[in-house]
Amino acid sequence: MKQPQFLTKGDTIYLVAPSFGCVTEPYMTRLRVAIDNFRRLGYQVVEGPNIWRADGVACSASGPERAQEIHDAFASDAKLILSVGGGETMCEMLPYLDFEALGAAEAKWFMGFSDNTNLTFLLTTLCDTMSVYGSCAPSFFSRKFRLSELDAMELLQGKMHFEGYPKWSISKRNEEHPLWGYRLSQPKVIVPHQYGGPMEGVLLGGCLDCLVNLCGTRYDKVKEFNARHPEGVIWFLESCDLNVLALRRAYFELREAGWFDNAKGFLLGRALSGREEILGVDRFNAAIDMLGELGAPILMDVDLGHLPPSMPIKTGAKARVSFELGNLIIDYLE
Repeated sequence: MKQPQFLTKGDTIYLVAPSFGCVTEPYMTRLRVAIDNFRRLGYQVVEGPNIWRADGVACSASGPERAQEIHDAFASDAKLILSVGGGETMCEMLPYLDFEALGAAEAKWFMGFSDNTNLTFLLTTLCDTMSVYGSCAPSFFSRKFRLSELDAMELLQGKMHFEGYPKWSISKRNEEHPLWGYRLSQPKVIVPHQYGGPMEGVLLGGCLDCLVNLCGTRYDKVKEFNARHPEGVIWFLESCDLNVLALRRAYFELREAGWFDNAKGFLLGRALSGREEILGVDRFNAAIDMLGELGAPILMDVDLGHLPPSMPIKTGAKARVSFELGNLIIDYLE
């Protein structure tokens, strides 16, 4: 597994829009302020041609234009390629990407969240390159970075030890006041199942909405990835639009496709839409019924997902994951 060089002051951050561009509030204002923050901290910033656009179908630009932006970013001298947003139709860019060329290029960090699973996941499984499932660029709007953004920058700079956060937020967009942040008001309760102690393996996962869309396509090389990693996989999974029944079906689909055959454990984030019980199914029994028979530990409602703050995850890295005093702890081993 290739690990890109860690980020240092003076390096270049290349902003791209493989999904949504920043054309609505609060994202426009936040991105402008985030760019200023990165430059104030000593980084060079390149603004990709699509980041202020909304000319595609539920996305920044056409598939070929978005793919070209990604290839240009990987051909640049940037150390970090940072997405400016999630969205809905990033998958439609994939046929225009040359993954062989991306795998052969100098390894660079790509970081993004939600719909950006289409790249964080595939760069790892197809190109054997680590990526970061973490905050998109507009989230760095605070002059003093918030918890998850601070962790993301420290991860990119080489930090190896991370712990979860004390509380979380039911976050709402504020278009009228785009620079208002979230308020941490909800007590964190991680629910363990079959947890017997620390687990070690390779971290892999992302947004379930995207992963089930990739399953069974020509981009699905998870069985080959599993074969290359007999040490096992610790899956981190979260969701955006899936209700609890869709979550249950998603776990079933990936399980029966063989994705979880060498699972060492599951880290399940706070579901955004899948929080209501339907026909006796809730987010907890959906996971336990579909994943519990694999015999691997499951930690549910961890600090990951669309309800902030969300821990950044170095996808493709070997890690030791533990659950101590009600908190998630990740120690990277490489």
